[in-house]
Amino acid sequence: MTARIRKLVTVMEAVEREAGQVVSPPAVRVCCAALIANPFVGRYAEDLSELIEIGAEMGSLLARRCLDLSGLKPDAIQSFGKAAMVGEAGEIEHAAAALHPSMGAPLREVLGGGKALVPSSKKMGGPGDTLDVPLGHKDAAYVRSHFDGMSVRISDGPRANEILIAIALAPTGRPLPRVGGLTHDEVTGIDGLR
Repeated sequence: MTARIRKLVTVMEAVEREAGQVVSPPAVRVCCAALIANPFVGRYAEDLSELIEIGAEMGSLLARRCLDLSGLKPDAIQSFGKAAMVGEAGEIEHAAAALHPSMGAPLREVLGGGKALVPSSKKMGGPGDTLDVPLGHKDAAYVRSHFDGMSVRISDGPRANEILIAIALAPTGRPLPRVGGLTHDEVTGIDGLR
């Protein structure tokens, strides 16, 4: 493993009731986040391949931890997302390098597939700042009921020399979705859109 991990945090939530209505099945979301040392802290580097490799590691590690600690099975997952927050001595491109070129394939491998693009977000921040991890349907980006997100906050990170990297998974969409559009049951999952 090339990532120097300081801390792993996993959070799971289940919305049982919303607006006085029972949510059945409960809307479950699970997120695993890692605080890692930023290998490019405080300096410009043209080649960010080390962070690209770390992204691949994190895609597998964080997805597996989400499943292991939640008890969810890969075939139960309908939504996924990823996000990163770079400490102040890094740059936003460090988050992009960790998230985009190589994180998706290992994540999909753990889940046994996923045709849609993995929704993502990146930002700069510091200890205690909130990172919002977007969620979208893993096989069909147009499933509106699965446009969602999960927040993660770690009180002591990311420090200036760290990156907070997170993956979120969900076996359902939002609680009580009712804005129309393609439903999970109508997905063909061929093009990643419908």
